[in-house]
Amino acid sequence: MFAGIDEVEWASMEHAYGPADDVPGLLRGLASAHPAEREGALDGMYGAVHHQGDVYACTLACIPFLFELVADPGIQDRGSIVELLTSIGGIDLDEDDEEELDEEEIEGAANYAMAAAAVTAGAGVFFELIADEDPGVRLAAPLALATLHGHPVRVLALLRERLPVEPDEEVRLALVEAAGRVALRHRPLAGQAADWLSRLAAESYPPGLRLAALAQLARCAPEALPGDVVQVVAGLLRRLRTTPADAPDGADGADGTSGADEADPMVTAGPGDDPGPAADAAEERGAPVTLVGQLRALSAAESAGRTAPWTADLLRTLHVGLDDRVADRTALLTDQLRSPDLRQRIDAVRMSAGLIRAWRGPYEELVRLVGEQLASPEPKLAEAASHVLEELFGLAAPAADALAVRVAAQPGAWVKEWASGPPGLGSAVKALARLGDARALPALAAALERPEVPHDVGFAVGYLGAAAAPLAGVLRRRLGEIALDEGAYDRANPLLCGLTALRAGEAAPEVLRVLRGAPEYRGEWLRTSALRALGSFGSAAHCAVPELRALIRRPGTAAATEAAQALWAVDGDTETVLPVLIEGLRAEHAHERRSAVTALGGLGVRAEVAAPRLRALLSHDELWLRVDAAIALWEVSARAEASVPVMLAAWEKNRHVRVRVAECLARMGAAGAGSDAAHVLRAELASVRRHNAMDGGYGSHDTYEDEKLLALCRQALSGNTGKGPTT
Repeated sequence: MFAGIDEVEWASMEHAYGPADDVPGLLRGLASAHPAEREGALDGMYGAVHHQGDVYACTLACIPFLFELVADPGIQDRGSIVELLTSIGGIDLDEDDEEELDEEEIEGAANYAMAAAAVTAGAGVFFELIADEDPGVRLAAPLALATLHGHPVRVLALLRERLPVEPDEEVRLALVEAAGRVALRHRPLAGQAADWLSRLAAESYPPGLRLAALAQLARCAPEALPGDVVQVVAGLLRRLRTTPADAPDGADGADGTSGADEADPMVTAGPGDDPGPAADAAEERGAPVTLVGQLRALSAAESAGRTAPWTADLLRTLHVGLDDRVADRTALLTDQLRSPDLRQRIDAVRMSAGLIRAWRGPYEELVRLVGEQLASPEPKLAEAASHVLEELFGLAAPAADALAVRVAAQPGAWVKEWASGPPGLGSAVKALARLGDARALPALAAALERPEVPHDVGFAVGYLGAAAAPLAGVLRRRLGEIALDEGAYDRANPLLCGLTALRAGEAAPEVLRVLRGAPEYRGEWLRTSALRALGSFGSAAHCAVPELRALIRRPGTAAATEAAQALWAVDGDTETVLPVLIEGLRAEHAHERRSAVTALGGLGVRAEVAAPRLRALLSHDELWLRVDAAIALWEVSARAEASVPVMLAAWEKNRHVRVRVAECLARMGAAGAGSDAAHVLRAELASVRRHNAMDGGYGSHDTYEDEKLLALCRQALSGNTGKGPTT
């Protein structure tokens, strides 16, 4: 084994962390008899040689040796090596990707292509591994074939042939998943694959196999799903909960076998039970110190005690396939949330978050059921529900009473301490506050009395609005106690945010003290927070006027623009403020120009003299600056014809600008915005997918921002609101 490995010039190559001269040791480590060494070597392969999916010259050089390893039945954990090869060779670059590559990425793209070619050339070995004695190898081989082999007809035929004789249930599910992958990669075979999957979904087969077939149908041929798919899946889940694993269930034979032995989900091994070889291997590995080991441990913990640990993955696949069928997905999750199996409810809570985050729909009943999970004695379930509701903001209203009960019952969870960083509010408290529910006040009041105030308490105060007025006194007192040292920003900013939201003008002296004494470290940030607070106080902050006038003496700087904006809010001195803001339009950085533009818009027609300068910014390279200038131009001129086309163009170019544009269109009213704007607004309201939904990522405020966008679109289309340009 490894013939010629020392002849490769590894030191002349590099991986993610430098010279690749350690790669031979990693390859030999994969062949070790010791689990910990194999795990460490695999971690090194993913961490350096195939870092985040990258393919280097040394990755290509590894491919022949990795094939040697998977072909040797004496090597343990070969399934992990098959998965590594699948990842290395399975990256596809379509034509659109290739068109977007810059010169520096061309070499990487060439490596991907060479890796795909090299692994595909050796993919015939996976045909032999499909019947390997090692279940881990058999588990990885089907997806490798479906992803890499160049003859998909042969692959699909082999999958069908193997299924009736495969003894391991999880491997059978992998065979079905591989069929779905073949259908997705080779669309001419989709009909053939769908026919087979439809037969597997019939009543004569075990529930796990049927569920897997339905999940793959949803991915590759959703039109072939039964019309009552929700009822069918709900019935399968009930059977998976209640049918003993060793009882006959469905027909053995042509395409399926009965289920493998499974443990009761609520029963754990007793002191006299033999934990088996898996536990022996885990003990030999010891505590996981590698990323691969940690992921394995997390997966094992997640699967522990589950009757059918693969059910959650199948349901996630099914949901992805159902895509925009929101009603079906909601009904399925509603059924899961009523399940007596707490693990199914945990899965349903997590999947509910994904559904609501990406798709618009009527979620009242679903949210109410998520709220019911807050009362569960199982911490994982209650905590999962709490985190989901935290991200829903106003959509969490059906769970408001359940949230209030949980908050009242758990004062110890009002604030969350972290190993590093400042404390934060507990998720249930944040969820309740984001509803504007005054029942969050006791928790916020207690948080404000802590030695270290939670970093997000000011935002919670802002969502409560006038209901949080009783907190103004303690916010003011705590701000007055802040030492103006290098840690001042972290301690003062939450308090300043709260005072700003309450427009608590009585705190002007304390805010002015912070403004005057801001330290050098993060002093600019602290002054910005203080100026925003003073501006929100309006005339109640008149004591700060001399300080504000002194700060505007350096026009063109961010500090001068911020001070001018606050000064105008406090005493309305347009004559003094206007030249400073106009000078701010010439600032070096786009974000500083945006501040000046926004401030000029706030002055309304009093800043009409700035209209030509704002109009000149409508063609600026920076999209956000163009949008701000268009809005400000309408504010100062009361004319929409130049502004609306710029805003609508930005709307189409960057979805994240839509809320900002919709706010302006709502004040214009549909008639004032014009028919083009009305068309865009109606199209947005007709979309089922949230405007900011992302594949593979999300932000904690995504749902809030999208619901805000929808409300603004409706407001704009309802007619002129009476809130025209600032006067």
